[in-house]
Amino acid sequence: EKDEWLKHRKRGITGTDAGAITGMNPYVSAMEVYQDKISDEIVQFDNESMRQGRDLENYVAERFMENTGLKVRKANAIYQNEEHPIMLADFDRLIVGQKAGLECKTVSPYSADKWKDGDIPLHYQMQVQHYLAVSGFDCWYIAALIYGREFIVHKIERDEELIQYLITIEERFWNDN
Repeated sequence: EKDEWLKHRKRGITGTDAGAITGMNPYVSAMEVYQDKISDEIVQFDNESMRQGRDLENYVAERFMENTGLKVRKANAIYQNEEHPIMLADFDRLIVGQKAGLECKTVSPYSADKWKDGDIPLHYQMQVQHYLAVSGFDCWYIAALIYGREFIVHKIERDEELIQYLITIEERFWNDN
């Protein structure tokens, strides 16, 4: 199943790709995204940080519900923007009874400064706006567990201007390469 998803990801641009393509992701470049999309190789890259993020996703979702009183459910599908089919998304959770979703993050205390004073790392903002573009939803929540320090919840409103910018950049990246 993981292989199928990784294969499907190559057919378009995902939320995690959005930050890299816009140059906002300090860990992944647009060139790396390009190399990944053109290769047939399915790379099952994993590390301890990614493993903990997956394992703790449920915990973050539970804490979010406790913190906000909102109910969430798993989104068991890959979503696609109908007008811009290269835009794909794999949402962590959907908010029950709202046109909204939830992105769950686990953050090392060493990266805690990137979240101080209400900040959200730029590549995550791009990821969320990409999800808003794909879903057509009004807003998205991001919940971040900073190990041993704090639990943060932000609500991100749909930004039409940024979404149009993302669509342009993603389509240009896809069609010109």
